[in-house]
Amino acid sequence: MGENSRLCSVWLGSETGILKGVSLSRKQAFNFCNTRHLSRDQEIRTLCWGDSAETEVLVGSVDATVKTFCTEKGVFTESRRCGDPADGCFTGLAALGDSALVTCVECGTVRVWRDQSNGPVAELDAGKNVCRMRQNPLHRNKVATGGKENGLKIWDLDRPEKAVFAAKNLRDDWLDLRRPYWVRDVAFIPGSEKVVTCTGYHQVHVFDPATPQRRPVLEVDFGEYPLTALSLPAAGDTVVVANTHGQIALLDLRKGLVRGRLKGTSGAVRELQCHPSLPTVASCGLDRFLCIHNLDDRKLQHKVYLKSRLTCLLVSSRELQDASPTAGGGDESPQVKQEEGGSDEEVWDHMEHVVEEEVRRKKRKKD
Repeated sequence: MGENSRLCSVWLGSETGILKGVSLSRKQAFNFCNTRHLSRDQEIRTLCWGDSAETEVLVGSVDATVKTFCTEKGVFTESRRCGDPADGCFTGLAALGDSALVTCVECGTVRVWRDQSNGPVAELDAGKNVCRMRQNPLHRNKVATGGKENGLKIWDLDRPEKAVFAAKNLRDDWLDLRRPYWVRDVAFIPGSEKVVTCTGYHQVHVFDPATPQRRPVLEVDFGEYPLTALSLPAAGDTVVVANTHGQIALLDLRKGLVRGRLKGTSGAVRELQCHPSLPTVASCGLDRFLCIHNLDDRKLQHKVYLKSRLTCLLVSSRELQDASPTAGGGDESPQVKQEEGGSDEEVWDHMEHVVEEEVRRKKRKKD
């Protein structure tokens, strides 16, 4: 499996607990699993790189374990217990270097782990109902958190006693009624101290901790449905957002306008990620498809069916493909080399096929 894993440029987590790797250049997809018996407790909730060379993928599961997958060998090499499943699922995972991990769970507990036998070396409380924790890619000791009725907070893990920035409640609406807030995803804008968030109330907010203002310096509405994920393209001043109805759009962070929409997806988008240097974005969600869009012309380059409902993804920094996109918008799915065990598709495959006419005939006999 090591040869197969080295081909993969996109990694995805599924509800069935299987780590999936996709090689867009070879039009192939592979399944990687460290157990024969799959269960909901092994559902993958978050992925991140374990090292700068991108030879390790850290996999956070519902059962509060963090597994290390070696992309060179194609096997899981380590499994750590990071917390208690009773605290909630992982909402964030990051690597600090020297085998140190940062985890965040739904109850708001952020922990730094170095040696699992000795427990966490640092811990902080980010508040209840945290939906997402993200690490600052330039200052890796800083993380941002946010959730339902839990505004944006930025933390310095070297000084976890108090948040270095805490957003203030949104201003009341024109009827002087309190506006609720629900942070679903967050990202640090490169080249500045600004942070962008998307909310469950179809809003995009930009905060600037460098200013005294703790409310958003920019507020944009998109669509009518809750936003679920965002990512920043390599070219600045824009953000890609997605919602629960499969709508993906490119927004201008300077003027607050929608630059364009990306078509070809359906169902709630669970996560999307822009390539670090190329004008492309990968997205996945409940429709079981991995979609790759070009941000310059907003066309769908690849659409890969992966059998399971997808929860998260991770994009390699190298070239996504060595070959040109497939004709007709790239709708051809790559061949799945290793069939997935325990997926809900197999339940339907083994069910007896009942013709509608036979149902009517049996009903007449009973009458």
